[in-house]
Parts: sequence; structure tokens; C-alpha cells
Amino acid sequence: MSGHFRHAMPYGAELQGDGNTRFRLWAPDAARVQLEIGEGARHAMRALGDGWHQCVHEAPAGTPYRYILRDGLSVPDPASRLQQAGDVHGASLVVDPAAYDWQHALWKGRPWREAVVYELHVGACGGFRGVQSMLPGLHALGVTAIELMPVAQFPGRRNWGYDGVLPFAPAGAYGTPEELKALVDAAHGLGLMMILDVVYNHFGPDGNYLGEYASPFFRSDGPPTPWGAAIDVARPPVGDFFVHNALYWLQEYRFDGLRLDAVHALHDPSWLLSLAARVRAAAGERQLHLLLENEANQAHLLGPDRFDAQWNDDFHNALHVLLTGETAGYYGAYAEDPIGKLVRCLAEGFAWQGEPMRGTPRGEPSAGLSPLCFVDFLQNHDQVGNRALGERLTVLADPKLLEAAYALLLLTPTVPMLFMGEEWGSRAPFLFFADHQNEALRTAVREGRRKEFAEFEGHGKADVPDPNARSSFERSRPDPHEAATPAGIARLTLIRLLLSQRRQYLLPRLQQARPLGARALGARALDARWQLGDARLHVYCNLGRNTAAVDARATADARWLHGEASAIAALAEGRLAPTCTLVCLEPSA
Repeated sequence: MSGHFRHAMPYGAELQGDGNTRFRLWAPDAARVQLEIGEGARHAMRALGDGWHQCVHEAPAGTPYRYILRDGLSVPDPASRLQQAGDVHGASLVVDPAAYDWQHALWKGRPWREAVVYELHVGACGGFRGVQSMLPGLHALGVTAIELMPVAQFPGRRNWGYDGVLPFAPAGAYGTPEELKALVDAAHGLGLMMILDVVYNHFGPDGNYLGEYASPFFRSDGPPTPWGAAIDVARPPVGDFFVHNALYWLQEYRFDGLRLDAVHALHDPSWLLSLAARVRAAAGERQLHLLLENEANQAHLLGPDRFDAQWNDDFHNALHVLLTGETAGYYGAYAEDPIGKLVRCLAEGFAWQGEPMRGTPRGEPSAGLSPLCFVDFLQNHDQVGNRALGERLTVLADPKLLEAAYALLLLTPTVPMLFMGEEWGSRAPFLFFADHQNEALRTAVREGRRKEFAEFEGHGKADVPDPNARSSFERSRPDPHEAATPAGIARLTLIRLLLSQRRQYLLPRLQQARPLGARALGARALDARWQLGDARLHVYCNLGRNTAAVDARATADARWLHGEASAIAALAEGRLAPTCTLVCLEPSA
């Protein structure tokens, strides 16, 4: 059944159905605003009070428009649904959001317990059409949710997406709004959920004009963010701007969920809870999911009617230390007893639950949360791309150790996430890249990146690739031909098998999952247990080079989901073989 969808916004350009369009802008610093339509015709906007300005004028879909401020400053619409040629500084376009004819309009989504997430960068995967061509293969692999790095309009042709300045406008470098809708529509046709990464904690450094006419958008008090002044989401016109952005992507583009970037930089948990409540109220029969990135580990934000899950950096960081031996930078906080921190993640969620981390308390108690409240991963865009040379684990860790780590990731009850190309063991780096046109900004980004890594991991200035160079982007594109190599085939076979086992044996029981405890078996090994409805899941993992002693035994009627026969036999004798993960299900007594 086909259908048409739109989200009605209280600002921006809204078609009225009679050939006219209503234009509305919040500009509390501007006494007077003009609307420029087409090639230069200007019309006064009426001041409505409380900083709002409005004009209703004839303007069909496709009409370019701008707002004119003092001294003739021309700015795009911050709520623009589409940006014309001219990058983030160009005119906005009136858009008919209901023009696309959705082919899977009855799609209601999938429950969160079924999520196996695959994160990707749209540009590196060939734009919206390129990602759409990947969907059948990802579906066959066992992926159930595609997570797009941010797609909001950014400066230039290449960007990670976190420099976006027009949060309602899909980046023209990736394709058209109709192509993005076609991507989501095709995913739903395959039964795949679509999740979008959104950035509500800052705007990019180029093309953000809000400070020229809406300075209250930003906080004048409180701590700044790493990207400048914090956004004042507690102010209703500002907070509502982002609530409507969330509803826009969920309703107009039919995304099944959102991942909110670095919410700790908002410094406002109450607003986050209000956003979640408004999304839940608008969901109707659809199953919508909300995820967080939150260095503060605020467990009270997670759970029913709140946020479904948080990316769990603690799991990644502890496991990364065990896999690579690296302890530089933020890995230093995990260098002491990494197995103990990994054990706590498996048993309770977060490794840091209020204890001091480098002198500052971090986190809240999380033991009462479902394992489904945590998204675990071995790699993601941050953990790969924030390295000086963007190396993946494929070139950093022993292949046998990685096999054990993937079994731990994919056959435990937390929600697993893979990063693009990881399924075949891509060796392509994922570098930090941008395409700033302002020379001063290009220099600042290049030199800032080199300074950041001058003494980190032994890399000198000459080693750090220039983020502005096109080669940094091209090198970051995964090469699908690697999947046909012997190593690629082996990795794909492993991931496909593990996801098949997860789907068959864990998935039917995940809604009732609860931890039964975990413990370290020496410095590099562990065992962990979960109650999964009518069965108990046992996981034994040894990331060391030596055999570990274990006094737990699987019962004779255990169903082994993963593990070599020789390692399973050794376990029966109290020995956990090196570099392996063994997983079994046992009926509850």
C-alpha cells in the first residue's frame, strides 16, 4: 500500500495548499526581516512577537528563498528542507514533503530486541543510492538495522556529518530527498530498520548564521562544549526546534529511530527526557527507537518510555585494551584490570557507575537495566576515525583474538553493532575528512588534527593525513573486493554464522534476558551467564595466550552455539583454551 507523509512544522517554509507558502523564522535579535523569493523580489515579514517573523506568499515547490537581515545580510532558512546550489550559504528551496509515494506505508517497525545494527557513512558508501544497493547483502548477512552517520547539510562535498548547519536538509552531496526516502522505503521492504544519527549539541563552524539573529539559541552561562557555546535547549523555541527535527526525520522520512550524538554536551537531561516523551506520544502504532551517545553514563535516561539504549564505550575500551595492548589516550583509564572492567560491563552494563575516572566521578548504577539498554561494538566511526591514521582492528589485533571477540559481541544479549566493512575484515582506514572552503578553517582543522596527535601513539605531524585532502575521503571508502579474498570470505562466514545462531537461539528469548553474573578467570579470561527465559546462556572467553582454569562446567544437555570441539572437550576438564570464546545454552533447572 502506498502513502504520503509529512511533518507539519511551526517554522520554515510550509506549503498551504492554495499555491501560497507560509514562511516563519525565529529571529529575536532582528527588529526587521525580509523574505527574498526567486531572483530578488523582497517582501517584509510581519513581526508576530516573541522573536517570530512571518510572511505568506505565492511560492510553489521548487521556489528558492532567503531571509534578509540588517545590512543586507542574506541567510538560508535554518529549517530548510533542501538547500540549493551554493552550499550552506546558498538559498533554500520550498519543498513538497508529500510528493514521494511510499511503497511500504504500512511498515510499523520491529522490536528493539531484534536489533543488529550496522553503522555506515553514506558518502563513503556511494550516497543514498549506493547504500540502497547494499541493503540486500546486509539483510542476507543478518543485519536488521542500518544506522546512517549524520546526513544534514554540511559545508563542501565531504564531511563526517558532525559539521552540519541545516539539520532538516539532507546533504546534497549524497543525493536528493526523494533518494533518501527511497532508501528508507527499500529498507522497510526488506524488513530492515533505519536509524539516523542526529546532532543536537552543536552546529558546524561554517554556515551557521544563528548567532547573527538568534543569539539566545546559545547559552551565555554554563560550561561550553568542545565545539563552542552550548545550545540552550531549555529555551522553548530552541528545544522545540530539535524536537521537531526528531519528529521530522521519524514522520516525514519514516526513520525507525534516532541516535543522539554526544548528549552530555547538552547539560540538560530533563530536556532529553521530554524529547523522548514527545516522540513516544507521536509514535502511534509504530515501533520507534531512541539511542544515546553519552559519556556521562546516565543510566536514569535509559529504559521503558525513555531511551532504548546507549552506545557502551566502556565495553569497547576495555575490550580494545585486551585485543591490542594499547593504553594511550582514553584507553589509559582501562589499562588497569581491563578484564575486570569488561566483566562489569557484561554483568551490569557500565564499567563506571559513579566511581572516579581520572579524578572525576563518572556514571550511574546500571545493574538494574536490561542488557538491551546497551549497544556494544568492537569498532565504530569514532573509535576508528579518531585515531591519527584511522586503523581498523583488522590491522591492529591478532585474527584469532578477533574471532573470539566477535563471538563475545554477537552471542551475548546486548545489542551488537558492526561498522561498515567490518563484516569482511576491511583493512581500509577510516580517516577524519572534511571539505572546508574557507582557507583559514582548512588550516585550523589540519593543524589542529596534527597537534592533537603530535605525541599520541607515536605519530608525528607529518604522519597525520590532511582532513581536507580528497585522498583522506577516498582512502576511507571500504573496498568490497576485499570480501572475495580468502580472509574476507572467512570473516564473512564467521559473522554470518554467529548472527544466524543469535537469530535462532538468542532472539526468541532476549526480551526476558537478565544477567546472572560474570567473573574474571585470571587477567585475560572470563565467564558470564544470563537467564534467557527458559534457558541459561553461558559464555566463556579467553583472550590470552595461555590456558585459563575454570571450575564451571556445562551440563550434558547443553546446546553449544559456538566453539571448537577440542576447546569444548578441554572445558569439561576445567581448562579454557587460549584465544577462544565458547557459548552454550542450557535448559533451566
